Amino acid sequence: MTNKQEFKINDVLHRSSKEEIVDEIFQGLSKKDKYISCKFFYDSLGSKLFEEITRLPEYYPSRTEKNILKKKSPEISKYIEHKTDIVELGSGDCSKISIILSAVDYSIRNSLRYIPVDISISAIRDSAAVLQERYKGIGVYGISADFTRDMGFIPSASKRLICFFGSTLGNLPAEEQTELLNGLKNIMKPGDNLLLGIDMVKDSEILESAYNDKSSVTAAFNKNILNVVNRLVNTDFDTAQFEHLAFYNNKESRIEMHLRALSEMEIYSLHFPEKIVVRKGETIHTENSRKFTYADISKFSLLTGLNVENVFMDPNKWFSLVQFIA
Repeated sequence: MTNKQEFKINDVLHRSSKEEIVDEIFQGLSKKDKYISCKFFYDSLGSKLFEEITRLPEYYPSRTEKNILKKKSPEISKYIEHKTDIVELGSGDCSKISIILSAVDYSIRNSLRYIPVDISISAIRDSAAVLQERYKGIGVYGISADFTRDMGFIPSASKRLICFFGSTLGNLPAEEQTELLNGLKNIMKPGDNLLLGIDMVKDSEILESAYNDKSSVTAAFNKNILNVVNRLVNTDFDTAQFEHLAFYNNKESRIEMHLRALSEMEIYSLHFPEKIVVRKGETIHTENSRKFTYADISKFSLLTGLNVENVFMDPNKWFSLVQFIA
């Protein structure tokens, strides 16, 4: 266990080679149906824009999940013992984990260690500063990583509460959802708990409104992925030549986010083996956000061997926090 007020970051992500990043982005843009992985949303500006999105009146997921946490945190905190590691995958800001920490008995707070796992180092640093000021004595061990492939870097010496909020699971393809949950199952030991946030299927108007806010913050967030790609691989995307597009795909039970080209263009990079041609009206797929049913929760349990301990839901049944035990 770390000493009081210890703060370290293990930068796993930036060990990835430039060649790997270039290849991943080039391969996505070279497809007939172009795409950019949603993990590239989260530079410093992207993280700040997403925090702004979570405060929008149309964007119910964060607000609803926080309300569930506020109501159920006394029950959840019973699973947090002396010297527990609280791991948060895709941690972002610290607003949700703070609700849980505030419910933990004061006598054991100083023994806890918070382990945020996030692509954005700036988000980890900002959260650490807030939490160590708010909860004197708590240790923070940040891991800058792609949690879909870097779970082996999560410490395992102590009992753990692993938190995966925000229905981020829904951003992954179906096969990768099960793969990720199996990966978590494989690193969990007896006594470990997984708290998984999942957004539920609901009226499409509510869903589409949440991703097409009147303030156009989500549009700015979506377009910023092109700025991130420009910096990473020296492309020359012009965000003004794209418009934000988000809609509910009923067949796949998911919101899809795209960037639609307003003109024909050629995209160059010295790192790419050839130019990328983007036709007018063509889209670049940037994110899926799958919505789930109670049957999906049962399926996850069946496919992974994780046992469902609790399912916490809001009164409208718009969002669920599922507590799994190994």
